[in-house]
Amino acid sequence: MKTRFAKKTDIEYKWYLVDAKDAVLGRLAVKIAVCLRGKNKAIFTPNVDTGDFVVVVNAEKVRTTGKKLDDKIYYHHSGYPGGIKAKTLRERLSKEPQKVISDAVWGMLPKNRLGRAMLKKLKVYKGSEHPHVAQKPEILQYKEF
Repeated sequence: MKTRFAKKTDIEYKWYLVDAKDAVLGRLAVKIAVCLRGKNKAIFTPNVDTGDFVVVVNAEKVRTTGKKLDDKIYYHHSGYPGGIKAKTLRERLSKEPQKVISDAVWGMLPKNRLGRAMLKKLKVYKGSEHPHVAQKPEILQYKEF
């Protein structure tokens, strides 16, 4: 039997809705990355984007373990001398919780144009409302992952 490789025409994309309330950040990011990459499908091919769309709501209610809220630091450099900026996880969750989840997921995707295409299929929202009702996303419980 020959190995089947997925083609762009063979792929059927689904939409999933994930509620991040009381979900541990890293564990949630792993499950989202698996869905975005398409590793949960039998048709998975590493060089083809076989993943699904994932909508995450309640991003500000994600939790972490240990003392990560104060100890985990995100660095950003402007490119100029002395232009390094640092924010703790607590500061970042209060101002931009969507970016916290998307950065955690980006760390688990390939760092190439395929990974960037996969990350575009991730939609993260601060509250419980999202504009993707027309796509009829399937609800995934955090515990189902």
